[in-house]
Amino acid sequence: MKNRVYLFVCVTLGLLLSGCSMQKLTMKAMDPVIDGSMQALFAESDLGIARSAIEVDLKLLDGMLVNQPKNRKLLFFAAQGYTSYALGFVEDESVERARMFYLRGREYGLRLLQRNRTFTDAIQKSLAEFTAALQTFKSADVPALFWAANAWGNWINISMTDPDAIVGLPKVEAMMRRVIELDESYFYGGAHLFLGTILIVKPMMMGGNPEKSKAHFERCFEFAGDEFLLPYAYYAQFYAPLTLDEALFDKTVEKVLNTSPDILPEQRLPNAIARAKVQRLVAKRDDLF
Repeated sequence: MKNRVYLFVCVTLGLLLSGCSMQKLTMKAMDPVIDGSMQALFAESDLGIARSAIEVDLKLLDGMLVNQPKNRKLLFFAAQGYTSYALGFVEDESVERARMFYLRGREYGLRLLQRNRTFTDAIQKSLAEFTAALQTFKSADVPALFWAANAWGNWINISMTDPDAIVGLPKVEAMMRRVIELDESYFYGGAHLFLGTILIVKPMMMGGNPEKSKAHFERCFEFAGDEFLLPYAYYAQFYAPLTLDEALFDKTVEKVLNTSPDILPEQRLPNAIARAKVQRLVAKRDDLF
C-alpha cells in the first residue's frame, strides 16, 4: 500500500512540475482523487495506517498549493488536514509540534476565508468590527469558517499561558458562534464542542462558565448521538476533571471504550482517536482527580 501511495505522489508531482497547462489539467483530474482520499482517511480505523497516509497527503497538498495557491478545495483540505493531524497524532506527544501544525492549519484556513474582502479587512481590527464582518459569511462558508476557527482555537487551547495566543480567543469564539448561527449541526455539532471545551478551560475571571460549557457539550451530544465519540473524549478530558466529577469521568470513559469505532463507518478515524485519547486518560486518572 505504501509503495502505491509513494508512486502516486511521485507521478502527481512530476505532472505538476511539467507545465502550467498540464498543471491545470492535472488539478482538475485530481479533484475526485483528493475527495476520495479524504473520505478513505476518515473511514480508516487503524491509527498507524492513518498517520502514514495523512503525513503523505499533507506534503502533497503543500506542493499542490505552491502551484495553485488560491485553490479553494486544496486550502480547505490543508486546513482540515493539519488540524486533524495535530489533534489526532501530535498533541498528546508534543505540544510544541502540535502548535506548529495548528498554526499551519490556521494559515490555510484564513487564506481560504480571505477571499471575502470584508473579512480580510477586519482581521486586525476590533472585536466588534471583526464580528460584524462575520455576518457576511453564509451557510456555504460554514466548513471553511469552522476549520479555520478550529485550527486557531486548538492552538490557543494548548497555549493558554501565552498572552499572544489568548488575545485572539474572542475572535475565534465569534467565528464559532457564527458557525452555530448558520449551521450548528456541522461536523456533529463541532462548534458546540469547541465552545464547551473553551468555557470549561478558561478561568472564570476570563469568562469561563461551567454551566454554559455543559450546555454546549450536551447540545453537541445531540448531534453526535451515540456514534461520534470525539465529544465524549473531550468531556472526559476537560469537563469531568475540572468539575471534579469522578463518576461522570468513569461513565464517559466507559461509554467510549465500550463503543466500537466501526459504529460510524465514515468516521472511524475520529472514533479511533477518541478511544486512544480516553485510554491515555485512564492511565493517568489519579493525576486528574
